[in-house]
Amino acid sequence: MNLLPAVTINYTAVLAAGVVSMVIGYLWYGPLFGKTWMKLSGMKEMGKKDMMMQSYVITFVGALVTAYVLSVFLRLTGSTTLSAALPVAVWAWLGFQATQLLGSVLWEGKSWNLKTSGVNSLYYFLGFI
Repeated sequence: MNLLPAVTINYTAVLAAGVVSMVIGYLWYGPLFGKTWMKLSGMKEMGKKDMMMQSYVITFVGALVTAYVLSVFLRLTGSTTLSAALPVAVWAWLGFQATQLLGSVLWEGKSWNLKTSGVNSLYYFLGFI
């Protein structure tokens, strides 16, 4: 069983998607909804700078993995245009990310408002798009 499908991946696009995801995250959890997110998360202040850098790096790697996997999905479905790719991204978000967010609300005691108010769920939705 070969886990790496024989598809051509545009690594420049994957890298660009990772960078765009970080920019969206900076804007989303900074000037746009940072205060709301911190309030709903119960955070009083951001963590230490050395820990934040590690978190940024790990988040960026996660964004690259997400972009790569979504790229594989798009290739496997033959989605070569934006109009064909958007439904794949929406269904991938709904089937994988949204259900994980729901699980964290139900089983981890995370705030329903934080997960469903648009702060986290819409950020991840934009990331898939």
